[in-house]
Amino acid sequence: MGLFSRRHHDDAEAAEADQEEPARSPAQDVGTGPWDAADVPDGSAPAGRIDLGALRVPAVDGMQLRMERAGRGAEASAVVLILGGSTMELRAFAAPRSAGIWDELRADIAAELTRAKATYELVDGDYGTEILAQMPVRTPEGRSGTVAARFIGVDGPRWFLRGVLQGRAATDDGAARLLREVFANTVVVRDGTARPPREILPLHAPGVTAAPEAEELPGLDPLQPGPTIAEVR
Repeated sequence: MGLFSRRHHDDAEAAEADQEEPARSPAQDVGTGPWDAADVPDGSAPAGRIDLGALRVPAVDGMQLRMERAGRGAEASAVVLILGGSTMELRAFAAPRSAGIWDELRADIAAELTRAKATYELVDGDYGTEILAQMPVRTPEGRSGTVAARFIGVDGPRWFLRGVLQGRAATDDGAARLLREVFANTVVVRDGTARPPREILPLHAPGVTAAPEAEELPGLDPLQPGPTIAEVR
């Protein structure tokens, strides 16, 4: 779907706001991650984390990673994690210190879902309001169907992290447990560059061994095949 990859380069005021005192993030309030790089507690990822640039995700046995790029030669902008038959796309954005952007982005997601003729509802989640959507798709047999997608958002200090669950994890709490634990222990590394709100924080591929292509789930564009897939062992 490519939600919110646009850049707002006319945001001079936002660049100034980036220098203001940090606001307390929901992630900090609930005593869990996602973590800012400056606040990672000891022992929060016993098996270590995979360095992807702006994101460091905890290593989980059997989890596959696929990097997503907007086009040939472009920087990676998202990572798709495949675990237990479900997927979670992670994408980090720049945000001002003074205010979060999830409320604004959630309204934009809802508007885009409506344009895509998807149905959705606002539901309570670990970090407040989440969006549970039913995306229209065409089955391999040519029939109309739907696929569930769950949007999670967390405002941090100068960053925003969005997760999109698909597969059973979108609607089944038990199936989502492992991927949600990965989300909660992800670290966001915000560089010192002044960036306008919503600019995507760049990622790079992990230095791990290539793995076979994972089964794809229909629906959102971010889950289309990318150039890099690896398995955590």
